[in-house]
Amino acid sequence: MPSVSGVAAPDRVLMRAGVLLFLIGLLTGFAVPMLHLPRMGLASHLVGTMSGMFLIVLGLVWPRLVLPAWAGTITFWAALYGSFANWLATILSAKWGAAAMMPIAGGGATSTPLAEGIVAALLISLSLAMILVCVLVLWGLRPTQLR
Repeated sequence: MPSVSGVAAPDRVLMRAGVLLFLIGLLTGFAVPMLHLPRMGLASHLVGTMSGMFLIVLGLVWPRLVLPAWAGTITFWAALYGSFANWLATILSAKWGAAAMMPIAGGGATSTPLAEGIVAALLISLSLAMILVCVLVLWGLRPTQLR
């Protein structure tokens, strides 16, 4: 199991964070009709529940990963950041109408340059974080003879 400095049980932390994000995603569903972009609100609801499930599964898989300490730390924090940032980006987009980077769910809506910039920064950074997480998890699950 990869160690994460300052975190006693990273697998448990990931699972708890996953359940919390799943709950946030469920609660987001109640806000959908009140948002500036309801379709983006629905996307945020789904992102919260799916990202929550991802963190729960990652917590369950965590003890099977074989990673150096640095890679475990990066994987842990990048997974938490990417999962919560994904929900945050979509809910802010739904609230502010800032959907330039997500034209299908946002229906072509745009907002102020600041709002669009915040959403874009979240989307780009979380995408890079989650790609890194997936690559590191795949590496950590490599066949035993390659370890």
